Amino acid sequence: MTIDVPQEILDALTDVDMPRLPLEAGPPAMARLAGVDVPIYRAGCVVVGSGAAGLRAAVEMKRRGDDVVIVSQSAWGGTSACSGSDKQTLHTANTADQGDNYKAMARAIRSGGAMDEDTAYVEAIGSSRMMASLQFLGLPLPQDPLGGTLRYQTDHDEVGRATSCGPRTSRLMVKVLAEEALRLNVPFYNQTTAVKILTEGEGAGRHGVGILAMRAGDRTEENPLGIALFVSDVIVLAAGGPGELYRDSVYPNGCFGSLGLALEAGVELVNLTESQFGIGTRREGFPWNLSGTYVQAIPHLYSVDAEGVEHHFLAQYYRSTQELASNVFRKGYQWPFHATRMLDFGSSLVDLAIHCETAAGRRVFMDFNRNPPPVPGDLPFSLERVDEDVRLYLGKAGAGQDMPIDRLKHMNPLAIELYRRYKIDIAAEPLEFAVNNQHMNGGIMVDTWGRSNLAGCYAVGEAAGTHGVTRPGGAALNAGQVFGTRAAEHISASGRAKRAAAGEISAIAEAGITKLLAALRSESPLTVKSIRSEVQARMSEKAGIICDQESVSRALIEARKLNADIRAEGIAYGRAAEAVRGVQWRHMALASEAVLTALDFFIRDGGGSRGARAVCDGEGESLPHAKAGPLEEYRFRKESDAHRHEQIVVRLEGDEVRLSKRANRTLDENAKSFFERDWPAWLTGRIYDLGADE
Repeated sequence: MTIDVPQEILDALTDVDMPRLPLEAGPPAMARLAGVDVPIYRAGCVVVGSGAAGLRAAVEMKRRGDDVVIVSQSAWGGTSACSGSDKQTLHTANTADQGDNYKAMARAIRSGGAMDEDTAYVEAIGSSRMMASLQFLGLPLPQDPLGGTLRYQTDHDEVGRATSCGPRTSRLMVKVLAEEALRLNVPFYNQTTAVKILTEGEGAGRHGVGILAMRAGDRTEENPLGIALFVSDVIVLAAGGPGELYRDSVYPNGCFGSLGLALEAGVELVNLTESQFGIGTRREGFPWNLSGTYVQAIPHLYSVDAEGVEHHFLAQYYRSTQELASNVFRKGYQWPFHATRMLDFGSSLVDLAIHCETAAGRRVFMDFNRNPPPVPGDLPFSLERVDEDVRLYLGKAGAGQDMPIDRLKHMNPLAIELYRRYKIDIAAEPLEFAVNNQHMNGGIMVDTWGRSNLAGCYAVGEAAGTHGVTRPGGAALNAGQVFGTRAAEHISASGRAKRAAAGEISAIAEAGITKLLAALRSESPLTVKSIRSEVQARMSEKAGIICDQESVSRALIEARKLNADIRAEGIAYGRAAEAVRGVQWRHMALASEAVLTALDFFIRDGGGSRGARAVCDGEGESLPHAKAGPLEEYRFRKESDAHRHEQIVVRLEGDEVRLSKRANRTLDENAKSFFERDWPAWLTGRIYDLGADE
């Protein structure tokens, strides 16, 4: 039986209107700096980014009486508001069944390695509070008749801690948090791109004092680029991940993140070797992850060559129709590529096959109006001939319909409706897709309060490198909420954001503007378009799911040369908007070099295949097989167990990217709190470790 969901309900969960921003207040002061008339804004804290994590930080600070403003390149235009999947996941403690052990949940979150144990526990224990507070704000998480939250299993999740509002879960999170921020009168500065973090002091005493930004609304004859100064002793970086780093990407267009911005300010990064890749539709059309029920419906995957000939390419990899169909299904909850799942005819062999087809110049499609054709010489597809885990899942879901589109409509009609909103009817035509970059698991190195190594600078959401090699699906949404709250609590406890900063930083700002303008040169042979093309091609082709030591080393040499050329010649621009992009692509080129430096170091240090990438090596211990035999070209190294217990730290010294290693922070699972003993630390604020900021 197929359950018909009324159209108005489908509409409400797919067409999520965002609130209108109020008029912005003008600058309270102006100053002539570096030959430019610069507006000066002051705040106790500046949050960079208006996604779910940044909004959570701003809301929690405002609730505690802090003076906070949000600056955003494009409000409601980032990954939180514009990305998703079939039923986009929020990963939280499983309170709907028998409750949850937070220590066990923390072990699951960090199970991929290279993740701090205390961070995983913070995310686990904070998850219940985050879910409850989002529900309080109006997030429509589904419940059973007795009030339990509905759950399902997602990738890297063996328990079933996932829940969802449908494909627009994170957009709905942004909506309810934005409405709360506006209700609390948090000032927004939209069309405002942070381009430089200003610092003061040396060594351990160095701290943030403000941000230079470019604002469309502040462009004048005396300030053609719209340069603005935000004076603040506290900065929260929440601008998401480096979505523009890869050509083959499911990020929305224009997502640059803040890794280059942070590096230039001396902020340390961590785990840049760790990303997430998976199948999805590219941003050239409508960027969306094809996880969950899209593949659990078991559609036909095929490729088309330059002559228009169709190829049932998965039949070259899997030995039987049953094995093929079952692994297409498993991409639903094993969505990210993982090297070890290429072995033993596992689900990531699907990703490898798609990668090979696109590398050969073929286009790959998903057809919901056809079941998978049989593997030559084998029986035809049948729901009675799938692996036991697949049969049980589809049986419980009641998804026994004959065709994939009917199974999808039964399990998740929103998945169809979402594409329809963007003029793509997957019920009528095949859907083109590829293996794309989807998430940066690394980022700015932070402690359990979201503090970076730069005093006064915090990072939350995808900007923060809190994830290790793998993470359960939806754990990133939870982490952004937990650390947005944690950073706000710490900032408020410090008292540094209670009122707008009053410091005089004209000389620091003038030096920053001078450097900024020096990097933008109309006569430069380097253009935004040329830098973008070079960086994205290099990252997609040399640092994607398949890489090797020689290719990564060559790519690093090329990346270093590009940055040297940018330092020597600057970046050309025509109009003001292109100048903003010029600065962002300078940051992206720097971030690319940082990622490749870390990846090259990791591979040379004996690093093996894990998470995002297979490190191919002719002497590697692991060999994937296809139906016809071993895939020697894709023989890869095993992961080194020692690397699971450490992280690679990246920093910029002068013009050089430098690396070090540190051990994961640990958690004593046997330690127990005691109310009377530990309550005073809470009452007096000792839990916030504020002495470390002095």
